[in-house]
Amino acid sequence: MTIKEAQEKVDKWISTIGVRYFSELTNMAILIEEVGEVARIISRKYGEQSFKDSDTGKELADELADVLWVLICIANQTGVDLSDALEKNFEKKSNRDKNRHKQNKKLF
Repeated sequence: MTIKEAQEKVDKWISTIGVRYFSELTNMAILIEEVGEVARIISRKYGEQSFKDSDTGKELADELADVLWVLICIANQTGVDLSDALEKNFEKKSNRDKNRHKQNKKLF
């Protein structure tokens, strides 16, 4: 699905099943919570921390999807077209970083 389709699908779900969007502030807190859950999995799978019993059943893909879901909610309720924003972000990064990473000896 495209980003636009995802924004539309989330909006439809919110209006038919979710009743309404949480406030922007609540969604920001939820986003940070979800990012923390991603960090927990990454630190255990790729870092030095060991898994706990409470980590059972937690999947990185699902947690990343939760982050994306809340990010889309915030975009929808604040009028941000994520497709357009991402295109502009690619352009910004391409102009700003076109030589920077190629010249970074730490990357080689």
